[in-house]
Amino acid sequence: MRKIKALVLFSGGLDSILAAKILMEQEIKLKGITFKSYFFNVEQAKKAAKQIKLPLKIIDFSKEHLKTVKNPRHGYGKAMNPCIDCHILMLKTAKMIMKKEKFDFIITGDVLGERPMSQNKQALELIEKESSLTGYLLRPLSAKLLKPTIPEKLGWVNREKLLDIFGRSRKKQIALAKKYKIKEYPTPAGGCLLTDLEFAKRLRELLKIYPKCTGNDIELLRLGRHFLENRTKIIVGRNEQEDKIIKRLAKRQDVLIEMKNYPGPLTLIRSYERGKISKNIIKKAQKLTQYYSTKARHKKDIEFSVE
Repeated sequence: MRKIKALVLFSGGLDSILAAKILMEQEIKLKGITFKSYFFNVEQAKKAAKQIKLPLKIIDFSKEHLKTVKNPRHGYGKAMNPCIDCHILMLKTAKMIMKKEKFDFIITGDVLGERPMSQNKQALELIEKESSLTGYLLRPLSAKLLKPTIPEKLGWVNREKLLDIFGRSRKKQIALAKKYKIKEYPTPAGGCLLTDLEFAKRLRELLKIYPKCTGNDIELLRLGRHFLENRTKIIVGRNEQEDKIIKRLAKRQDVLIEMKNYPGPLTLIRSYERGKISKNIIKKAQKLTQYYSTKARHKKDIEFSVE
């Protein structure tokens, strides 16, 4: 008899770990898929996959994801997180892999009612339909609360061994983690920067002044202290590590400022409008550079390097 194979959308969070383990118990051959983006990385997924011995495929969909974040059909959550559109994009990609590599169906760690925007019954049905996976998308943690899928109807998966978890409580998941001897897993807050209110504020501001922003602009949002002057950004590094990354991300038209005679931060100026950066902006950036150096803050003999 042919071995049944399934792909699992694998973030490395507890829910996706448990979804995988439940199907492993039924001797389904699994392969994990995790997505890399400007807004989240794959380190947790790699660590968790190793823990449960799950083969893992990493897909960088940064550019496609950024397009979705800029203009989501189904809107944002509390911050700048387009969760429904993001899930659809991931599942469409997963479906292509499923067909190409001849997997039988796809599973996720979705829990009905856990997230108000993307995990209510209507949203789950919408995501399944728009990703063209109707009947082939199994959510093991809440399967008994949802319509039977084709893998269940065909007997590939025993529905009786699936679960009926609902809501935001983590008690059942934590109990299952103990059962499966899963000792390490992240908190439920998640690793997506788009749910972070401060980062979301910066992103919203950037999209307002420069809707054509690229991955380089997004990476800068993660770093330093940000100050906006009309359509020009001043970014002051917070430590040596950030300074190095800011320097690496600097473009030809950017201005870099640091003090010659005192230790302190590296400051980057990036204008999102045509023309040279004004002397007033440079002066403000120099003042900020000095202010964020404890040794130079009240000194009057500062010499600046402006590149």
